[in-house]
Amino acid sequence: MAKGPNAFRTISEAADELGVPQHVLRFWETRFTFISPMKRAGGRRFYRPQDIVVLAGVRRLLHDEGLTIKGVQKLHKDQGLKALLGAGQGLSFDHSVSLEGPDRDSEALSDDARRRLSDALSQLLLARERLDHLLTERAGSNSAP
Repeated sequence: MAKGPNAFRTISEAADELGVPQHVLRFWETRFTFISPMKRAGGRRFYRPQDIVVLAGVRRLLHDEGLTIKGVQKLHKDQGLKALLGAGQGLSFDHSVSLEGPDRDSEALSDDARRRLSDALSQLLLARERLDHLLTERAGSNSAP
């Protein structure tokens, strides 16, 4: 029976879907702070649907677009997950943006504003992880006889 589009994927399912070996996904976790699958007891990884799209973006940027790991890290720093999600969804990608930084005409954030946004994002990601964990626990307890 195939999993639904919103189901969590194991590392082997994610690797198969993305066409990369499992060890590559583990390696990417060490290089990209934005890749953080949910981990269950024993360290078993579960990837959310959004994680799969982000991983697809990383794969596309590294393998198809020729960016380096530092290039993808810079893209994430400059544009956030939105750029990676877009790449994962097959949207067109402008190399000059990731290599030269953000658009010079756009208004730059102050260091304080960037810090506050980063703190807020961290809190939201932590809350999402907690909710995902609770939903997984609840789903597991509902399936027990």
